[in-house]
Amino acid sequence: MINLHPLPAGRLFIFGLGYTSLRLADCLRRRGWSVAGTTRGAEKAAALRAAGIDAFLCDRGQPIADWASALDGVTHLLSSVPPDDRGDPVLDTHGSDIASRANVLRWVGYLSTTGVYGDTGGQWVDETSPLNAAGPRGQRRVLAEQGWMDLHIHHGLPVHLFRLPGIYGPGRSAIDSIRAGTARRIDKAGQVFCRIHVDDIVGGLIASMARPMPGMAFNIVDDEPAPAAQVVAYAAGLLGVEPPPFEPFDPASMSAMAASFYADNRRVRNDRLKQILGYRLVHPTYREGLAAQMATESHGIGLVTGG
Repeated sequence: MINLHPLPAGRLFIFGLGYTSLRLADCLRRRGWSVAGTTRGAEKAAALRAAGIDAFLCDRGQPIADWASALDGVTHLLSSVPPDDRGDPVLDTHGSDIASRANVLRWVGYLSTTGVYGDTGGQWVDETSPLNAAGPRGQRRVLAEQGWMDLHIHHGLPVHLFRLPGIYGPGRSAIDSIRAGTARRIDKAGQVFCRIHVDDIVGGLIASMARPMPGMAFNIVDDEPAPAAQVVAYAAGLLGVEPPPFEPFDPASMSAMAASFYADNRRVRNDRLKQILGYRLVHPTYREGLAAQMATESHGIGLVTGG
């Protein structure tokens, strides 16, 4: 069960209704909120509307057709849309529209990535650390963060940045990759990754909505950076199967995105999440998160709850 802070009902608008943001939407709707947001496909938009979410079509170069209707009654706004090679699509398409809502919005959130810190050789970073992203994906994120913070600095919007590591949860975990036969154990000495369960992202965002602190960045990560191979082995143990064999690190055998993840090695602190927002992780490490997934599967229930 997510640790949920008390939060009066409102209306949330989400740019990019995807895996993480839909978990948030589901949790808030159980607490009396209404939710609207964007998607790029007409079929998905229809399915979301049927499920009770006011979905609007939006993409770069395709602004929301009825902006006034989309933002009617909105108190909170979240963007989970990543930048592309031209910049942040949300800011480029609707930045001025969002800026005009400064006197209405109580909270604005942008989901970024811990990739903005770049490679630290396995050393710890926190929100005060330099942003040293080396690759193009990380550099685009740094620029996108600045674009959102400019809305706070120049227009007074209550913007918050949330830096996320690898996200896992039901359907997107080492358990699922082992079942699908796609899990790999890459042997790269000293390499660790940070990660976070999707439900702790939801809990952290709600904690921020309950205690807005505009202009701040928060790392939403768990307590234990660990090698990916270690996580796969633990998941295999839960399933009662042998883990896949170790493979030597070879970027040529990986997708460009996978290879880029292995280019950075860092440990990320979550002190602000705990001490300033007062959030207590439900899944402090991958062990609790994966074990909870197995337990809920066996009982046929979901992980996200309304209280």
